[in-house]
Amino acid sequence: MNRRVLHSGPGGAAFNMALDEALLEAMPRLQTAVLRVYGWTEPAATFGYFQKFAEVERATPLRPLIRRPTGGGIVPHDADWTYSLVFPAGHEWHSLKAEESYRRAHELVRRAFAELKIETELASDCKRPLPGQCFAGHEKFDVLWHGKKIAGAAQRRNKSGLLIQGSVQPPLVSVSRKDWENAMGGDAERFSPTPELLRRAEELARVKYSQAAYNAKR
Repeated sequence: MNRRVLHSGPGGAAFNMALDEALLEAMPRLQTAVLRVYGWTEPAATFGYFQKFAEVERATPLRPLIRRPTGGGIVPHDADWTYSLVFPAGHEWHSLKAEESYRRAHELVRRAFAELKIETELASDCKRPLPGQCFAGHEKFDVLWHGKKIAGAAQRRNKSGLLIQGSVQPPLVSVSRKDWENAMGGDAERFSPTPELLRRAEELARVKYSQAAYNAKR
């Protein structure tokens, strides 16, 4: 997959979601696929765009709680490795069915671990004992290590492009986050966000993702 890589480092919970949305908004102008790998400056939990806030509050002690621009369930960000994939409209991935783009994203994760000599597999079926909890059970094509889910993702498609947000709960083996991020990026060209893009992300973090009116709107 031709793409550019953005190593954006650790960020606040609201800013992390805002930068992903800003990248999606910018796709008509950028016209290039971007893989972003990033971390968190604070423990937090994100939850799917369509989830009910009151149910999320009861389900996790992590704070802050930030509503993602994508779907899916509750994702804890206290020890995970996170990434996003963003594609412009017209890119091959944008026209894929959701199940296929989900599979391809997790195949990238699986290959990155294989490069680090860690064997994982994609789930062939679903196992969902706790509704709304992203890492309880698994969905088809989630990444499994010794039968346990270690990676999930959520998506959003619109006229600007496709955004996939993924989380990896690292396996209990000796592997560094930096090595995994480098394996995900491969030899792709680095992407540097423009001041305009960063300003837009900061604006979205301030007026949307850090606001209770947005996060608790359902």
